[in-house]
Amino acid sequence: MLVAVVGPSGAGKDTLMAGARARIGPDGRFRFVRRSITRPALAGDGEDHEPIGRDAFFRRRDTGGFALWWEAHGRLYGIPRDIDSDLAAGRCVVANLSRGVLAEAAPRYPLLVLEVIAPAAVLAARLAARGREEPEAVAARLARAAPLPSALRVRRVVNDGSMEAGAAQMVQALLDAAEGRAA
Repeated sequence: MLVAVVGPSGAGKDTLMAGARARIGPDGRFRFVRRSITRPALAGDGEDHEPIGRDAFFRRRDTGGFALWWEAHGRLYGIPRDIDSDLAAGRCVVANLSRGVLAEAAPRYPLLVLEVIAPAAVLAARLAARGREEPEAVAARLARAAPLPSALRVRRVVNDGSMEAGAAQMVQALLDAAEGRAA
């Protein structure tokens, strides 16, 4: 199954995914996907991604190299096509996705959405601590709340405490998914 990790900026998606990946270890039932993104490798966001230029991104997209792709915040994001072979082999493929691509993914893949959430005050503090945006940009980012498409299987992970507690919730959700207890 494709496990789509979604949530607002500052919710801690990448941090929890890294914590879950470390706790799960070399369990062959899971693949944590490395996204291709049109931004530098050392963008200061904590996500291990494949940096790719716009032209190269479009070439890969146009030749079928991405299973899913989208544009957000002035950047292009892609999930590699080879997830199809992982899914065919029965693995849980864990990927940080945009809410905007879920409607496209749902009819194509068995899908579970892990929605990482946190209170607005926690999100605001985390975004401010990054120091990448002015306060007005942080406020605009927080105001941009996109609803999830209806009829999806959704499990929420509340990340309002320690990374360890949030990662433990994510690990449990992933283990449940691997055992067929997804929602």
